[in-house]
Amino acid sequence: MPNMQAEKTPVREQEPKVRARNFEEVSSCYTDAEALNEAQRCLNCKNKPCVSGCPVGVRIPEFIEKIREGDIPAAYEIIKSTNGLPAVCGRVCPQESQCESKCVRGIKCEPVGIGRLERYCADYMADKAPKPEKPVSNGHKVAIVGSGPSGLSCASDLAKLGYEVTVFEAFHTAGGVLMYGIPEFRLPKATVQREVEGLRALGVEIKTDMVIGKILSVDELFESGYEAVFIGTGAGLPNFMGIDGESLVGVYSANEYLTRTNLMKAYLDDYDTPINREKRIAVVGGGNVAMDAARSALRLGADKVYIVYRRSADEMPARREEVCHAVEEGIEFRYLTNPVEILGDENGKVRALKCVKMELTEPDQSGRRGVKPIGGSEFELETDAVIMAIGTSPNPLIRSTTKGLETNRRGCFVVDENMLTTREGVYAGGDAVTGAATVILAMGAGKSAAKSIDEYIKSKNNR
Repeated sequence: MPNMQAEKTPVREQEPKVRARNFEEVSSCYTDAEALNEAQRCLNCKNKPCVSGCPVGVRIPEFIEKIREGDIPAAYEIIKSTNGLPAVCGRVCPQESQCESKCVRGIKCEPVGIGRLERYCADYMADKAPKPEKPVSNGHKVAIVGSGPSGLSCASDLAKLGYEVTVFEAFHTAGGVLMYGIPEFRLPKATVQREVEGLRALGVEIKTDMVIGKILSVDELFESGYEAVFIGTGAGLPNFMGIDGESLVGVYSANEYLTRTNLMKAYLDDYDTPINREKRIAVVGGGNVAMDAARSALRLGADKVYIVYRRSADEMPARREEVCHAVEEGIEFRYLTNPVEILGDENGKVRALKCVKMELTEPDQSGRRGVKPIGGSEFELETDAVIMAIGTSPNPLIRSTTKGLETNRRGCFVVDENMLTTREGVYAGGDAVTGAATVILAMGAGKSAAKSIDEYIKSKNNR
């Protein structure tokens, strides 16, 4: 019989005051009993609406049914058949706006905790899953540029089809935004590397410290025998507001701040990564990156952290869970507040953020409400540092060194429905195409590109 409990089975979390000063994971994995209890909430609907909400098409009711039967290895294999990074997705995917938003249980009560159950299966199998065997080579080579979610997903699917896949990563560690962008307390780096090792077991070669567009060009990859190239380089170029004071000491992009903290482990005493540990920090922005930067700043020793966002709480794009965690940890939200200047002291160091109060206007044709400044409402917010988390765009290196690659006004690659760029044999996906988006959407793009690359190479060789 289904469990008609109205609310999700809760997960255990560190106390806010404790976790705000450490980088250990905030939420715990379900126990066996908790997972079974939550799995029994699934109605196993005949038309499976939750699957339609998953960008990679995880067979959700099927894996949940296996949990109910106590067959966790089978549940894990069902997830892995379409999702190469279940331990990652179970932690950071916005299930509330994707699969769980389609759950029938969510009509009158809370939806089934699909993400929590996915993480449970992945963590349960972390030291139990057999290493995948390398498929027999089909003799064809494909290059993947970037080892973030889209690149890893594309590499996994192609490797399973027998392609000789090489991933070129600019940083010293594979994982892309999963390693440099998302903090340890949300996504442990050992978890990411475990998924990467699974790729290596499939025969994928990963070359780090390889900046494509500088060390090798896309043209040189083709000359080296690769028959197709997938570009999954993400959107790592930070945006700034263009206001006075952005060149002061103590102004960071969220990318720089999080890369120093996560990839370069500035939070550990035995690493020499330089990062100033200011006591009053203002983070500008309202997305998940802003939450990550603010919560990291708190853990690095800040006494006061502000989130400065020009719209209201209702318009904030960050996940509700992340906002709630930030509030619990003591971060102060300054809604309807927009920076107009960063003020410095006599030494060129940040001393305050000059802001203006905003008010909402009537919704536009898209339904989104605009904002406008309130006259005479300017004030100074005392702060030692400012972190800009207002979005990113793709790095121009590849497009500037590769002829025939068209990009749009935001610098994102233009692709067709098959993820094919304007250059034959060159495919792209993830944030490099969409701009900053979610892990699972990038993975979906990688899967689509892998399918198209397979069809392209087969058709080319049958001409």
